[in-house]
Amino acid sequence: MSASTPIDKSASGLQAGQKRVLAQIPDDKAMLRAAAELTRDINTARPEIYWPDMLVSALGGYALLAGAMLLDGWLAVASGLAAIFPLYRALLFIHEISHLHRDALPGFRPVWNLLVGIPMLTPSLMYEGVHTLHHARTRYGTIEDPEYMPLALMKPWSLPVFVLVAALAPVALILRWAVLAPLGVIMPPLRRFAWERLSALAINPEFRRRPAEGSPAKRFFWQEVGASIWAIALVVLVITYGAWREFGIAVLVFSAVAVFNQLRTLVAHLWENDGEAMTVTAQYLDSVNVPPPSPLAGFWAPVGLRYHALHHLIPSMPYHSLAEAHRRISAKLGHEGTFSQASHKGLFPLVGRIAKSTMGSGPE
Repeated sequence: MSASTPIDKSASGLQAGQKRVLAQIPDDKAMLRAAAELTRDINTARPEIYWPDMLVSALGGYALLAGAMLLDGWLAVASGLAAIFPLYRALLFIHEISHLHRDALPGFRPVWNLLVGIPMLTPSLMYEGVHTLHHARTRYGTIEDPEYMPLALMKPWSLPVFVLVAALAPVALILRWAVLAPLGVIMPPLRRFAWERLSALAINPEFRRRPAEGSPAKRFFWQEVGASIWAIALVVLVITYGAWREFGIAVLVFSAVAVFNQLRTLVAHLWENDGEAMTVTAQYLDSVNVPPPSPLAGFWAPVGLRYHALHHLIPSMPYHSLAEAHRRISAKLGHEGTFSQASHKGLFPLVGRIAKSTMGSGPE
């Protein structure tokens, strides 16, 4: 069994009472080579896994949501709570879509948008062309990264605000697609503002989205039209038929989905970079794997996202292959090298680490 060389903490800028200077961490070439060489044969998306997983998650989630609306008492509550997790799983396929090659899984993107993206007012345009910037070698962790904030270096109150603000997502999305989208047709400056600032699942408040070009622009246009028509129809139906109870239940369920996703986002990275460009290895070490035996990671980080650090090493790896990829690389490199340093025990230890960092203490 061979092992990659552990990163020298003193060489990476870690001193007593200080955080790592991530920009100074060199690439572990043995780890990068192993990640590439050991996983070539499992790097193809398998339709027999993607399609049933997405369809069962979406349809099962909607069935449980309908149960919450139609039933009464504790059965309605139980059905609503149960709906959160399959809908959350179905929604997170947006991450896979952002990485899929255009020729992989024919029809998967439009079907997902019709079944999940548009009904949940989160069409894939909100991640396509945005999430890949987060993986760009010179953008990760910098001001140009749409999905990065140095949360571990911020004030303690920033963490609960970061998570709980996601509860407003359903209302914000209705306003985005039912109000701003149609108004943008007659007010070009408003459309430009909405596209730049309100059309991406970004957490960096400084991020400004550039106009889409080529074939994605056409695809995004029809997604915008679909989301806008659905949002307007939803508002009209609720007001016309007085379906406020059903609307409230749906908002609560989708708010819970958004909060779970934001909590997962909170622990997807350690958020310790101060804005400098980083090596791939530094990006890996600032990201998080929660491999087995953690029993609940598959629920709060489904669709392969429990291996988020590994995903940053091999962004094109389909979600269903990440567990096997992690097993192979771990067996090759052992448990003492750089690869193992991105593994963490679970959700609560990660939240505790980041919270401790915001209060001025170094990471454990």
